[in-house]
Amino acid sequence: MNTYPRRTLTLALLSLLQFLIAIDVTVVNVALPAIGERFDAGPAALSWVVTGYTLVGGGLLLLGGRLTDLLGRRRMFLLGAALFAIASLAAGLAPNLETLIAARFAQGAGEALASPAAMSLIALLFPGPEERAKALGVWGAISAGGLVVGVLLSGVIVQLLDWRWIFGINVPLAAVVIAITPTLVRADGPRAAGRRLDLLGAALLTGGPITLVYGILRGSVAATLAGAVLLGAFVLVEARTKSPLVPLSFFAHRTRAVANAATVPLSAGLSTSFFLLTLYMQEVVELSPLQAGLAYLPFCGALLAAIFLTSRLIGAFGTKRTALLGLLVTAAGLGWLARLPDRGGLWVDVLPGMIGVAAGMGIGLLALQNAALSDVTEDDAGTASGVQRSVDQLGGSLGLAVLVGAVVGGGSAQVADYRAAFGWAAVGVLVAAAGVALTARTCPPRDPA
Repeated sequence: MNTYPRRTLTLALLSLLQFLIAIDVTVVNVALPAIGERFDAGPAALSWVVTGYTLVGGGLLLLGGRLTDLLGRRRMFLLGAALFAIASLAAGLAPNLETLIAARFAQGAGEALASPAAMSLIALLFPGPEERAKALGVWGAISAGGLVVGVLLSGVIVQLLDWRWIFGINVPLAAVVIAITPTLVRADGPRAAGRRLDLLGAALLTGGPITLVYGILRGSVAATLAGAVLLGAFVLVEARTKSPLVPLSFFAHRTRAVANAATVPLSAGLSTSFFLLTLYMQEVVELSPLQAGLAYLPFCGALLAAIFLTSRLIGAFGTKRTALLGLLVTAAGLGWLARLPDRGGLWVDVLPGMIGVAAGMGIGLLALQNAALSDVTEDDAGTASGVQRSVDQLGGSLGLAVLVGAVVGGGSAQVADYRAAFGWAAVGVLVAAAGVALTARTCPPRDPA
């Protein structure tokens, strides 16, 4: 299991499923107009096709991480992959918007089981800080590539085939992952009996963000407050239950706490960029779906280059200083996009900011991910992975919800809302950078934590 070739093949297998999961975060963006036309749905209803996947995935990731620690990593990885494949088939065959949204919810649940299991397997297969950074760099590069491939693939499929195929392609690839996993990943050892699951906490963490997003999209103060109350109840439940999804003492580890907190605005900025830039390029720059997808090629190149550079930056400067660099570059890119004109062009108005966001995200997210797994053990690797993925998903979902609530209007005022959204996203990332800078002041330059 621990020989180099076997570890490399295992990393490739785990990354393949994460690639499919990442594709499905963004693959629907370019297809939204076609889906809306097919089901006669407006922007607010269509936003659930995007956020439903990430909200359920983010809300259940902590439960997935806990199940990984309790029931076994290979078992949860296979179960999540199977659920993801079945839900993808249901999404491709959906006869109406409600069925499509329900299938997207199920895809998110599949991710919530598989992703923490994969991430914790990587953390334990590559225990050293530098080799773990390289392994997570490969995993992150493939995952980030999936985000961009999702946009490219969506443009090609919508223009040349039919939007339903954006989900159908997942099925055979997930089947390959399920078939090969038992040959590369060792069977789970015996697990302690009698350990309880915090199902109430999982329900609150899933229901709270969904209710909050519903309130934001509907402009309902009551629903928004109800979502906030559910999230507050989650904290109380975790503080009092004997078997919490994540013990609050977990966040006493300062590096993990800061890394997870900083991930929220960074992920919100990424969601902002993907969603709004896709709309801007089609509605303002007037690119076709295929052209809008191809316009993300520079984004993809900058993102992958930054990710492959990150492990060297971590080795030279430490994780926190590398994360700070990524946050500042991201804020600069978002700041550029906050000046989008009402009648802009691709090369001058969009691409410089897009590349800045891509480079900053590649460096920042990977560095924060590495920091969020600091000092993990066999007992809490799944929990740490679940927490990190959860804040990543929920941060992006909530950011996108606020965004969609701001841009459902039409006309030239819509572009003004785009500028405001990018501006606030930049402010959030700068606040995160300030928090990381304060904690990095006491760290030696080469401290990998």
